[in-house]
Amino acid sequence: MSRTLYIRHVPDDVAERLEKLASRAGLPLSTFALQELSETARRADNAELLQALPSAAIEPAAILEALRQSRSER
Repeated sequence: MSRTLYIRHVPDDVAERLEKLASRAGLPLSTFALQELSETARRADNAELLQALPSAAIEPAAILEALRQSRSER
């Protein structure tokens, strides 16, 4: 089942940018807005998922050194 959402008080500049983006994508504004909202909703759980990951005790300096070595090998 799906719902209908109405969004009020959208600033003119935001509405105009969304209309331009929808036009460039060749989509109606409502379809484009739904895609953007869907993508945002999918990312909503990312912070929770990242917090659930085990912590790795890696020093930033070790990461930077590994990057430098990897880049020098290219």
